[in-house]
Amino acid sequence: MSNKPKVVAVSGGLYKPSRTRVLVDEIVATLGHHKAIDLHLIDLADLASELGGVVNPADLPSHIAAHIHAIETADVLVVGSPVYRATYTGLFKHLFDFVHHESLIDVPVLLAATGGSERHALVLDHQLRPLFSFFQAVTLPIGVYASEADFENYRVASDSLRARIDLAIQRALPFVNKRRQPETAALAA
Repeated sequence: MSNKPKVVAVSGGLYKPSRTRVLVDEIVATLGHHKAIDLHLIDLADLASELGGVVNPADLPSHIAAHIHAIETADVLVVGSPVYRATYTGLFKHLFDFVHHESLIDVPVLLAATGGSERHALVLDHQLRPLFSFFQAVTLPIGVYASEADFENYRVASDSLRARIDLAIQRALPFVNKRRQPETAALAA
């Protein structure tokens, strides 16, 4: 068993290339510069056609069920979604509909989103935080929002965005370092 925290990153973009994927990758890479991690990446663009038609968890293809299991057993989540009509994508929400409602209790979650302009930046606090509050996860204090102006040719081109990512990671590190204890150990105590 690895002593590195299991970080599960979810990119909720539905197209390739994706600014959301670039942002999630940049956040995870920055985290990886500060701490060794065991990364599991979920890119919804790769799962869209299969995931969208499934409503019963028993009907999930095994590779998608494995992604759900990875989310449910994560030490840390990094989640990002593009903003569509003032919220995260429907497929992003659909993915989390399959996650057991008690599996993310006290799991740190770093929130990220991308949108066409700064007008959508409140999606972090008004849409993503409530979703993960339902799961009783610990949404980290600093989220990362990026607009189209922060990218050039699907690369981060903004020093202020890089600074925001660095700040988010610095504030996240104490939570990443406090790994969640397995529930069986907590029950035995």
